[in-house]
Amino acid sequence: MRQEVDKLNRIIKKQSGQYIRPRDAATLILLDRQGSEPRILMGCRHHGSAFMPNKYVFPGGRISPSDSRVRAASPMDPVTLTKLLHEMKGKPSEARARGLMMGAIRETFEETGIALGCANTGGLGSRAPEWRDYYASGLAPALDKLRYFARAITPPGRTRRFDARFFIADAADLGCDSSSCISGDGELKDLSWLTIGEAIDSDIPAITETILRELEARMQAADWWSPAFPVPFYQFRHNRFVREVI
Repeated sequence: MRQEVDKLNRIIKKQSGQYIRPRDAATLILLDRQGSEPRILMGCRHHGSAFMPNKYVFPGGRISPSDSRVRAASPMDPVTLTKLLHEMKGKPSEARARGLMMGAIRETFEETGIALGCANTGGLGSRAPEWRDYYASGLAPALDKLRYFARAITPPGRTRRFDARFFIADAADLGCDSSSCISGDGELKDLSWLTIGEAIDSDIPAITETILRELEARMQAADWWSPAFPVPFYQFRHNRFVREVI
């Protein structure tokens, strides 16, 4: 992935600005493997968005305080917890790690209408307004359906900075046909299932292209779905964007 790192560094050199502390964010890559070629759900950010307007992205966004307090129907894998705690900024905790996965599920539901989870047989719920509609779907968050895929911290000089964790989930776990259960709040328009090639050819941020190429390479490995599979970590160090592995 050396060429991807070099590309990111060329882009960084063109941009500068004041230092802004990154905020926790989570993104979900929904992968549909039902057809002859894998497809990924992507949408276009509204032209009025302060961050990456008119760019095609995966569903996701900032973490809400309630995300770390909501209970899950199934826990995350211990290996995933260890990886999420790796170099976690601020005060690392299991609750924050769980909140990252919860945030990915919540943001995906808000932006696409897709509720990833399992039947809510345990009476789980939340008083938080941002979780009310999700629980009304009759499901509960199932963290075992997610795999930690990648991490990227927006470099200095941006108007918005995020410490983003990318998760991946199989569309077969959606409980509905992938092409018919899309709605959302309108923050993402033109929601579409795209092949990796179609997604790369779209108007996407540089880091999104990097993550797509990571996915393309990772899927060649027999154990690529394992929670123990290495997680690439992109961040700015010593005036350069670097790729490390968790």
